[in-house]
Amino acid sequence: MPQPSTPSSTTPSSAAPPSAAPLSVGLLGFGLAGAVFHAPLIRSEPRLRLAAVASSRTDDIRRVAPGAVAVAAPEAILADPAIDLVVVATPNTSHAPLARAALLAGKHVVIDKPMAATAREADALIELAERQGRVLTVFHNRRWDGDFLTARACVEDGSLGEIHHCEVHFDRFRPAIKPGWRERPLPGSGVLFDLGAHLIDQALTLFGPPRTVTADVGAQRRAAEVDDWFHLILGYGRMRAILHAGTVVCRPGPRIQIHGDRGSFLKHGLDGQEAALRAGATPGGPDWGRDDPALHGILHLADGSEQVVETLAGDYPAFYRGVVAAILDGAPPPVTAHSARDVMLVLEACVRSAAERRTVALP
Repeated sequence: MPQPSTPSSTTPSSAAPPSAAPLSVGLLGFGLAGAVFHAPLIRSEPRLRLAAVASSRTDDIRRVAPGAVAVAAPEAILADPAIDLVVVATPNTSHAPLARAALLAGKHVVIDKPMAATAREADALIELAERQGRVLTVFHNRRWDGDFLTARACVEDGSLGEIHHCEVHFDRFRPAIKPGWRERPLPGSGVLFDLGAHLIDQALTLFGPPRTVTADVGAQRRAAEVDDWFHLILGYGRMRAILHAGTVVCRPGPRIQIHGDRGSFLKHGLDGQEAALRAGATPGGPDWGRDDPALHGILHLADGSEQVVETLAGDYPAFYRGVVAAILDGAPPPVTAHSARDVMLVLEACVRSAAERRTVALP
């Protein structure tokens, strides 16, 4: 089965001249996104150096990112002329303001997903990045989930024929409310903007922008203040993409199922890279991103036969390899700012559809 093509970009950027010295990175925020995802992945990329982290969690910074300077506020990193790349891994409400400040300071910028709180903010950032000649990209890391890479390969190599139905779930069992901004009623909080951003980005990567969106979004846990469940239907003419997330799912069903006129692909189990990062594993080792063979997908063909489809290795380190290539080599960024903005447009359509209880057409 062929490896799926690397996500591409058409966003113009101004490439820096090649240099033997690694790029200096300033990381804003050291919560889940900064400490578990960004810091280890940055440190695993040889052409990057994590120079500074803006956070009050100095003990965690010393443990996870030894050698990085801990500063109290983002302004110190933004004002440092030695910092080449700023990574915004703060709560969603501050993504756009901090990214704007970093671009104005002449830095290249990575924003954790979602790109902003609104598509209008995203558009303003794209315009500013183009004006400044800086690379702007968004950490939609689940394009490099092993299960998604495998499903994408099945779609692209024609194994399934014409696709009629794609269904992707991100179900978890978290009946208790966890403290933190994600569970508070703030712009960009809730499971739709968290997990929904991932699933929408995957659907757009596979099939492009949908024609319509029909969304049901709700809060199921008794103490929930924000949405913790959604069911989205993206309309592509005859084809439908179903995106679903639940927070009180003790035994999840298939993670991915894709049905075409030649066969069906079913895959259970969640990509293990997040769990590995949480456990402190070093990204990029020889077994990095490998799936449990018991969880390999099954290809059910129209003639009644079945084939086990070995899960392609997940590759979160590919994101920062792509960031370096975009800055130093003039390559397209690993996730285009325009594609991340398109995710925002679909998210806003989902909010509107759920509030108005109707199907919303996208331009």
